[in-house]
Amino acid sequence: MKILAIESSCDETAAAVVEDGRKVISSVVASQVEEHKLYGGVVPEIASRRHAEAIVPVVKNSLEQAELTLKEIDAIAVTYAPGLIGALLVGVNFAKGLSLSTGLPLVPTHHLRSHIASNYISNLDLKPPFLCLVVSGGHSHIVMVEDYTKMRIIGKTRDDAAGEAFDKAARTMGMPYPGGIALDKVAEDGDPFAFKLPRPTVSGSQYDFSFSGLKTAVINLIHNSAQKGIELNKADVCASFRYAVVDCLKTNFLKAAEDLKVDKLVIAGGVSANRLLRSSLQEECDKHGLAFYMPEKSLCGDNAAMVGSQGYYEFLSGNIASTDLNAFATMSIEL
Repeated sequence: MKILAIESSCDETAAAVVEDGRKVISSVVASQVEEHKLYGGVVPEIASRRHAEAIVPVVKNSLEQAELTLKEIDAIAVTYAPGLIGALLVGVNFAKGLSLSTGLPLVPTHHLRSHIASNYISNLDLKPPFLCLVVSGGHSHIVMVEDYTKMRIIGKTRDDAAGEAFDKAARTMGMPYPGGIALDKVAEDGDPFAFKLPRPTVSGSQYDFSFSGLKTAVINLIHNSAQKGIELNKADVCASFRYAVVDCLKTNFLKAAEDLKVDKLVIAGGVSANRLLRSSLQEECDKHGLAFYMPEKSLCGDNAAMVGSQGYYEFLSGNIASTDLNAFATMSIEL
């Protein structure tokens, strides 16, 4: 079964053709990152306009790369939640029009579920159930994936997402957007124990995260040092902050796995490309005899291949939308 997938939840316009949820036939991504760098972050109105300009050539290109016509496609999957509402509406309305004109089934697909599904492409042997840490610029969740379309939230952030904390800390240090990627690279040359930073916890919710205090601590460190005329070693600050964030993520994730007696762990989302997170979790899983899966780095960011993968399983479960499908800025992964 071949699915044409469309993704437009933030600042990447993407389309892909995926076969049987696991094989990527084509994948095209038009990024707006260079334009949003001018503003230090994503400007929603600009993102929406760029999606409207790019979606036709991106979808056309994905079909051409796959050497397929719409007559050879079996269904259309589209991200409908969560994300920037204007950006989502571009993809949803385009997919609805395409579905209406071709008669192809329309499959509404949740953005975070798609991030998890990126692992089905990278790891062909991976099947639920498993415990997944979903970490991105807007989300930090521990999710029990009981089946391809049945998921349960075990823990989540109470304030900032891990990716948001990375980006804001990097921005304070004068790094260009997207800051988390730049911070990760600089941290490789630093001492993770140079600065002592807090490890916030949530009272009564041992699996939940809180990154607001940690983010504030590193920003205050930078500002206070600047006011006193003290020059900090940027690599050491990045390494210490990265170590603290990863330590929080890793601690709660492994604790949840232990308590739930899960022996198969998975990571997903933009922050799953973080080098320390990948290496430290691999090390811990090897030490405790746990199976560990992660997506290829090329699939960690937003793309349509992951939408096509999850869309396949949503289609099999009977999740088909009509032309009154709407987009939603927020929606639980549990649906």
